[in-house]
Formats: sequence, structure tokens, C-alpha cells
Amino acid sequence: MADVLLTHSYHLPYDPKQVRKMQPYPPLGTLYAASALRAGDIAVAVFDTMLEDPNSGFTAALLEHCPKLVVIYEDDFNFLSKMCLTRMRQLAWQLAHQAKQSGAVVIAHGSDMTDQAESYLRNNVDFILLGEAEETLVALCSAILSGAPHLDIPGLAYLDAAGTLSKSAGGIPKNPSWNSLSRPSRELIDLAPYRQAWSSAHGHFSTNIVASRGCPYRCNWCAKPISGNKFQIRSAKAVAAEIRELKEIYGVEHIWFGDDVFALNHQWVQDLADEIEAMKCALPFKIQSRADLMTPNTVAGLKRAGCAEIWMGVESGSQRILDAMDKGLTVNDVTTARTLLADNDMRACFFLQFGYPGETWEDIQRTIDLVRSMRPDDIGISFSYPLPGTAFYERVREQIGTKRNWTDSDDLCVMFSAAYNNDFYMALRNALHAEVDSWKNDPDTVANSIDPVTLWQRVFELEAVSKNSAATFSVGAMAAGSGKHEFVPLQTLLPPERQV
Repeated sequence: MADVLLTHSYHLPYDPKQVRKMQPYPPLGTLYAASALRAGDIAVAVFDTMLEDPNSGFTAALLEHCPKLVVIYEDDFNFLSKMCLTRMRQLAWQLAHQAKQSGAVVIAHGSDMTDQAESYLRNNVDFILLGEAEETLVALCSAILSGAPHLDIPGLAYLDAAGTLSKSAGGIPKNPSWNSLSRPSRELIDLAPYRQAWSSAHGHFSTNIVASRGCPYRCNWCAKPISGNKFQIRSAKAVAAEIRELKEIYGVEHIWFGDDVFALNHQWVQDLADEIEAMKCALPFKIQSRADLMTPNTVAGLKRAGCAEIWMGVESGSQRILDAMDKGLTVNDVTTARTLLADNDMRACFFLQFGYPGETWEDIQRTIDLVRSMRPDDIGISFSYPLPGTAFYERVREQIGTKRNWTDSDDLCVMFSAAYNNDFYMALRNALHAEVDSWKNDPDTVANSIDPVTLWQRVFELEAVSKNSAATFSVGAMAAGSGKHEFVPLQTLLPPERQV
């Protein structure tokens, strides 16, 4: 029995791309919410939808715990939740309906709930929690369970007696004490299916941890409905102690840090390395960070702490596009970081983005050239995705039709007037992925890949016929010079025996 049943709406089998990757991670944000409730002396259980069937499993959880409140609390540390996928929205509404049918009060929190509050409230959700919501969650659950007034608790959205969307006074809450909250309540879920999935697919068990929350940078396409530009970090000692627990108690062999931006505080990196060495708990780990944070001292500290792989938000090889994005990054930062990481035998991986307003064929070629010259160990490619609350969204919102969100993480549909149509961007993505895969010393990867030359030929063909006459161009793009950037065909980069 539990007064509160926590759950979330990401179910891996509903996302074909993530099934292929098979890298499931527990819902840390949901488990932090559980820790907050437990600290408030509220009995809580968790139904984890990641790997368990949400239809039969959630019904069974409702019958087992008979909760007075059901909280659909998304994992704010999972980029998939931040993408506001419609498949997740559909499942959240389904869970809310089941919970309502059981007689529970339904509470929800997450990026999509914040953006689409009224839609959720008209689909069986009673309250939306806004902002950094752990304190709001505890206050609301305590008030409802005790029968106390609760509509004046800051950070709530709900429908009033007239059915109109209302928000409590007090603004969007920020939880200044998150960094001192007890570690996530992993014991409330079953980690065995995660271990089995990882071991079967990759030969080792990886799990996730976070050292910080939020990001202070202001890239104009990045939505931050939960933390805004606020950033806070846990103590290096607490993070190292959690790694030791994961290693010694749970048998974890690899760590993924889910932080939006790791290594922002350079001294903290050195402190973490010191604590990990003192506790003798080093594990290989990967992080997300920025190229301009990769200084020699910081890279040395990361390596000492166990970091083996760094994913950097490179986005584009065109300085003009980086500037248009308000990225605050230079192409030279990327080349310097890549060289530094290679010199330290650390994997350097690039997140790339195509289709940003104003991006031309010349800009795209500069990105391709950067990838070819820097040879990252891996890449992730996405297309510019307008999410509410961003300057990018406001700029293209009139072009967005009825489809306003991606269905799953492999959707990648361009929903505004980009320079080219979707077929071109998908061909570009496939060709660049295949080329990078062809560099890897992995016979299986290469054997299962389509010849990059064939894929690049398709890109060339589509480039000539896929231009969008109504494309959104930035002022900078329209003012740019018309000098032609020479594209280097893939064939010239292949060894003679593979040239066509």
C-alpha cells in the first residue's frame, strides 16, 4: 500500500530507434521525486514504465497499492522527455485515465505538461506541477492527503470551477535545495531488467547519475521549461559516494552522466577526481559538455576521474550558423577540443543539427568538412525542432502546421520551412552516419552499413531538386556573401580500391 504512486510516460518499446540502441536508463527525475516524498514522510511506490508493459503493469500497480494520488512525473534528466514526444503524451493520457478510473487524484509534471498544460488537464489530470517541482509535489500531496487547502501552493496549474486554466500565485518555483536532496530512490524499482538489457546488448551494465541540474547557456533553440537558465551542482563528495554505491552494491560497470552540461565548474572536476581516487571507486563514464569547456587541466581531471567519452554540442561547422543559434561557441573551439581529447585517448563525439533557419548548402558542406577533418569517434544527428518557449519557435511558429511534436525519437520531421525538404535531410543524415561508421574498426558495423558513396550520391541528387522556395532565412544569411564553398566529394577521400 502507498499513498502516492509515481510513474512516468516513457516506454522503450514504443520508440524503435531506442530499441535498436538498447541503452535503457532508470528515470532519475522520477526517483528524485520519490526521495523528496519519502523525506516528507509520505508513503510512495514507483511503477517504472521504461521496460514494463504500461497497460497490464500499471493496472496491477493500481490494484496493489490502491494509491490516493497518482503522479506522472517525467524524468527531467532524460533528453527524450525534453523532446515532448507525442507517443509519451498519449501514454500519459492513458495512465491518467486509468488512475482516474481507480479514484485517484492525478498530478503530472514534465516539459510537455508545462507546454501543453490545458490539454493534459482536459485529459484526466487534476494538477500540473510547474518548474523545479520536488517541493511543490511534497506540499501538494501533503495538503491533499490531510484535507488542507492547496490551490494557493505556488507552482500549480489546474482548471478552476468554470473549467478555465488557472495558475497559483508565486511564479515558477526553483528548488534551491535540490543539490542536497537524498540520492534517487533506486531501490523502489527493479534494476534487473536494465542489467539484462545492457549485458545482452553491450556486454556490460551501465546506469545513470547526475551531478548538476540546468544549463546557464542561452542557445536560442533550446527549450528550458523546468529550470530555465538556472544551474546548480551537487558536492563532488556526494557524487563520488553515489558512484561507489553503484559500483559496490549494484555491480554497475559504466556510468552515463545525464547532466545538460558537465564540467562547467573546472575546480569541481578536480575535486571529483580527488574524491573518486580517495574512495577507490573509479568507473568509466561518459558525459555531455561543450567544446569550449575542454581545457587541458579539465580534460586531465576528467580522465583522472574515469571519463572515457565526451559528447559535445557542436551543432554546425559553420560559424555563421553557430552565431545565429547564439551558441557562444567557435569552430576553433571544436577543433581544439577534438585534438586535446584525442591526445588524451578520450572518445570525442559530436551532436550535430541540420535545418536551422538560414542554413544553406554551403553551411551544410562546412559541417561535413568539419566532421571529415576532425573524425569524431561518433556523431548524433538531429534536425532543428521548434519547441515552445524558444526564440527559434517564435520565429517559425506561423509555419508550423497541425503536427507540432515528433512522434518518437526517430521521427525527425522538419515542421517549418527549412531550406530543403525532409527527404533531403534524411538522406544527408544517413550518408554522414554511414561515412562515420565506415571509419570505425568494427567489422560488424561496416558490414551492416550501406556503401557511403551510394548514399552521398543520393544526397547530391536530392540537393538539386529539394530546395524550398519558401525557406526561412535569417538576416545574416540573406546578407552573407555568395562566394561558393568547394564541396569535396567523398570519392576523393576513399582509398583507391574503394573509389567509384
